[in-house]
This record gives sequence, structure tokens and C-alpha cells, in this order.
Amino acid sequence: MSILRRQKSVCAGVISGLLVFACSAMAKTLCVNPASGSNCYSTIGAAVAAAGENDEVMIAAGEYAEDIVINKPMSLVGAGSSSTIINAKGLSNGIYVDGLDNGGLIDVLISGMTIENANYEGILVTNSSYTVISNNHVTNNDQSLDYSASTCAGEPAFETSEGDDCGEGIHLVGTTYVTVANNEVDLNAGGILLTDETGQNYENMITSNSVHDNALDCGITLASHSPSPQASSTLPYGVFDNNIVSNTVSSNGLIGEGAGVGIYAPGPGNLAFGNKVIGNVITNNGLPGVALHNHAATPGAPAVNMNGNVIMHNFISGNGADTQDAATPGTTGINVYSITPIYATEISENTITNEAYDVVMNSPGAMDLHLNNLLGGGAGVDNLGKSVVIASENFFGCAGGPGTTGCSTATGSAVTSAPWLSTSVTSAPSAGSPNRQ
Repeated sequence: MSILRRQKSVCAGVISGLLVFACSAMAKTLCVNPASGSNCYSTIGAAVAAAGENDEVMIAAGEYAEDIVINKPMSLVGAGSSSTIINAKGLSNGIYVDGLDNGGLIDVLISGMTIENANYEGILVTNSSYTVISNNHVTNNDQSLDYSASTCAGEPAFETSEGDDCGEGIHLVGTTYVTVANNEVDLNAGGILLTDETGQNYENMITSNSVHDNALDCGITLASHSPSPQASSTLPYGVFDNNIVSNTVSSNGLIGEGAGVGIYAPGPGNLAFGNKVIGNVITNNGLPGVALHNHAATPGAPAVNMNGNVIMHNFISGNGADTQDAATPGTTGINVYSITPIYATEISENTITNEAYDVVMNSPGAMDLHLNNLLGGGAGVDNLGKSVVIASENFFGCAGGPGTTGCSTATGSAVTSAPWLSTSVTSAPSAGSPNRQ
């Protein structure tokens, strides 16, 4: 279901020997250019207000001090992120796709702009489907954050857990089938955030983005939160079946605490399952390259679901140790930590290097770990908890297998490492595998 497919419908028929064309109303193109004599709208907001459904707004190069709210299917296209700039200094967001107040909102395109200096998110999308966010630069947002106090003054009530990051650079709340592609996201509190305060968050595609130097939080986060005050549900909706594919994620969370990619179901009833982290380059982040966390299992409380997440074909290197209750003994590529049992976690075809601990498991349940290059030289696999770890068919860095000279180790109880591979997995990625900005 694409924007272009919806823009026009053409039918033809032959009646009494005549060819009759019946055409739907064609989508219009509106322009924005504050230059004198341009015959365009002088502000983006005015053009958006004047646009009809499925219209396109073309924005000329220049700097626009605006907070744009989109409430209809439409395209918002700049002249390129180097020349079309939305400077939202002192304003809530740069662009807000508001499906929360406009039920059923679909088919929005946001492309070709820099969005910077907003108090909260650069781009916020709520309860919408088939939105495309592409080829933008989202930078230096979350300006209302008081990090030392973990507060974000004036943030909307529906954002229940954003006091420590003001929503990050790009925030998808209760969205489905949204694509975030080929963007650069940097210098925000955190990078790209998917949450479920206002509805289920599923089947979104986060691909080919460069997410770097977001100092206080993760590069890409999938987090199940408590419902907003306006929500019809009293239980978390869930963040599930999302796809994090071919991104470059580096140097996030170096001042605060942030993993490269984080999947979180922190408390009772939270749901973060079936998500796929595939083909990414994840390097030099403050916490582990990929972190899965759950921190609470209150007796009689609604169950947590962190099952069925897939971490596959990534290059992971040089990340930090996890901290607090999810602490790892040293720098870590992948950390799976949970109070409640986790099942069907699949970790395969990754190359992990320059880490003291390549993969750490600290959870009841079971995990499969196959066809990885575990090259850190320390612990290739370390089971700190009560789980069962099936870690056969991995390459531990030398032909002799785990624990031999020059190889990574397999430590902890209930770890099956044999049979292992005597040579590296050639299908595993290198540092330059994903598309890079």
C-alpha cells in the first residue's frame, strides 16, 4: 500500500463507440518558498494546512522555524537534508505525524530535510500506518531534557516513560508498517525509539540509517512501556515483529547509558517479542552492542513476553559492559538479561570481536546460539544464570574449539558448545556490510 498507488485511479470504458475516461481527483503539488515572487506558500505549516489528502508539499532550500503537525495522508519533501532545514528551537517537535488525534492516519512521506533543535523529538509519529521517513538528518533535538534530574519539562502526557530522553531523535509510538530508511540520526539524547504507550507497535522497518553519537541513550530502542492515560488498555500493548536491518549504529550512550540496539520489556505485562536485528554494524556504544532486558517478575502480575527475538548476521565490536542489575563482567557484544524466562532467542551468523564477553546470558529459559564468529578472545559464551544455552556450531577463533590456546571460551553451567566449527563462518558480515551514510 504505497502513497503513489493511492494518488490517482484511472478507469476507461467504451460507451456507444466513444472512449470515456473517468479520473479521480489528481493529487496536487504545493510549493513552499519564502522568496519574494515565488508564488509559493511562505511557511510549511500554511502549505500543509492548504493541502488535501495525498497532496505533495515541495519545500525549497532554506531554514524554517516551525513545528509541523501532519493530520492527513500527504508527502512533505525538502530539497535535500543539506539545504532544507526545519529549526524547531523552542518548539515541541520539528514534525509530528498525529495519528493519535486523527484515527486511521496512513500514507505520510517525510523526506529530504534536516530537523533540529526541538524541545522533544525531531520527528514524532503516533498511531499511524505506512508512514515513510527517509533521507533526513535528525540532529540535536531533546533540548528540554534535564538529564541529571531525569525530567523532560512539558512532555506530552501520552509519553509515559520519556523523562530521561524527551523521546529521542525519531520516535514511533503505536505505529504499524512504518519505514524509517536512509536517515542520519545524531546528537540527540537517543537515536530511534519504538514504543507502545498508545497502541500496539509492530511490523515497522528501520533500515539503512546511520545512528551515531546520541550520547545519553541507545542508538535504536524497542521498548514496551506502560499505557498512556488516554489508552483504552490497562496493560502494555507490545512492541513486536519489528525489523532493524542494515543500519550503522555507533558511539551512542557514551555519556549516559545506551546500547547499540536495545530491546526492553522492563516490568510486569510488558511485551517485546519477535523482533529481528539483522545485518547491522554495531560498534563502540556505551552499553553492549545488543541488550535485551527485563527487570521485574512480581508474583501474580501479568506475564512478560520477550520470546522469539532474533539477532542475526550483525558485526558487533568494541561496545561497553552492561550495568546495574543487568551487569556483565566486562565489555559485551550481546547481553540477554531477564528475571522471567526467555525462550526462542536466536543468535546466529554474527561476527563479534573486540569484546571481553561476546554473548552473555543471565535469565531463566533457553537460548540458541549457532554459526557465529566469536572472536573476542575472552568468553565467547558466558551463562551467568539458570538458562540452557545451546551453543553448538560456532567458531571460537581457532580450530581447537573453546578453551584451547587462542580460542574464546564457553563458560557457565548448561552450555553446550560441541560440536564447534574449525574455521570462521564466511557468511558472517564485516564492518562494511550494511549500507552506510
